[in-house]
Amino acid sequence: MEITYLEAIRQALWEEMDRDERVFMLGEDIGVYGGAFKITKGFLDKFGPERVIDTPLSESAIVGAAIGAALMGMRPVVEMQFADFIACAFDQIVNMAAKHHYRIGEPVPMVIRAPYGGGIHAGPYHSQCPEAWFFHVAGLKLVAPSTPRDAKGLLKAAIRDPDPVIYFEHKYLYRHMKGEVPEGDNVVPIGKAEVKRKGSTMSVIAYGAMVEQSLAAAEKLVPEGIDLEVVDLRTLQPLDMETILTSVKKTGRALVVHEAPKTGGIGGEIAARLAEEAFRFLDAPVVRVAAPHIPVPFSPALEEMYLPNADKIALKARELANF
Repeated sequence: MEITYLEAIRQALWEEMDRDERVFMLGEDIGVYGGAFKITKGFLDKFGPERVIDTPLSESAIVGAAIGAALMGMRPVVEMQFADFIACAFDQIVNMAAKHHYRIGEPVPMVIRAPYGGGIHAGPYHSQCPEAWFFHVAGLKLVAPSTPRDAKGLLKAAIRDPDPVIYFEHKYLYRHMKGEVPEGDNVVPIGKAEVKRKGSTMSVIAYGAMVEQSLAAAEKLVPEGIDLEVVDLRTLQPLDMETILTSVKKTGRALVVHEAPKTGGIGGEIAARLAEEAFRFLDAPVVRVAAPHIPVPFSPALEEMYLPNADKIALKARELANF
């Protein structure tokens, strides 16, 4: 069945709440209003105010309450209205949720849904990609699906996981991306990347909205004889280096793409790991395509210049192929 990325998230939440009474949701405007993006519309009527909780505007309190509920055996799903606001809950996430298991041995089964990314002209306070902030923190799992199938399957896996998971859902993909989603209980394992397109010239390693752009770049380059293999990370932490290394060892070249700024981004870690673990297989330097080190512009024209896209990926791929 073909559905949107947004509908896939909605289905995963509905099915998991229906399946397990321990699952409940909390966040700003998720109940009566149905969520900022209407993902939770109708949930209040179905599951009631004890399981669909409209909270005050305090991300630290929301996440703190979720941690407490998780420690008591519940499975809370927090909605950050926009991923940008997650900074307000930074201490709770990195010093409480991420470290509790290591300190005491108790699981912390909770999910934080973080709508992230640009492309919708929302400006610097509603368009950030904050995944690298948490990539550095031991004890968290991070996922970033690029397709409806993975959006549904990874959210189900995250809700069932015993560890805290930050689920990065790209706002641009909500209604722009449609795809086939299997019927039934479709669960995608956390920690496993997927080759979305096989190729031989170089490996393009991407996640989130940049997977679609990488696949578009691959089609642009077909007439030029440049054959891109596109690896979708799907999970950012734990990072599936096995799949990345297998692809890069085959092609001999690596292009890492992410929407977040290049400085301090996840692409830098991947490039370093490739230098350490696959240097003798590389025929060229590892190249990154990412946003510049500035806040996301509000102007549509400036935002288009800021964001990586298929043309920018194709340009770097040509340079790398000719190295």
